[in-house]
Amino acid sequence: MAVQRGIRVAALIQEKVGALIVEGKIKDPRVDSFLSITRVSVSRDLSFADVYVSSYKTEAGLEKGVEGLQSAAGFIQAKLSETMRIRQTPKLRFHVDAMFRESFDLNKKIDELNSHVR
Repeated sequence: MAVQRGIRVAALIQEKVGALIVEGKIKDPRVDSFLSITRVSVSRDLSFADVYVSSYKTEAGLEKGVEGLQSAAGFIQAKLSETMRIRQTPKLRFHVDAMFRESFDLNKKIDELNSHVR
């Protein structure tokens, strides 16, 4: 039962943080609408949430965006606590998710190889 709750809380955090980014509610200039929340994992006791962020931007731009999100973590947690009906809002930790960029680069290399084979 606790596992299902963790999954629901993670999905809700992903949805709400993504909406805050898209709607421009986070005023930090490093955070822009090109950032996307790829996944969220919540600790078993729901005290921490690791939020993974990806972007089409360069690696440096992505890292700056994650730094901006981390500096706005208190504001984001306050906004989450307004909408989530749980006793304690998880403490947010933002991380760069390089998986999206790596898969994009891998697909590009595969396409290049396929064009040389033909």
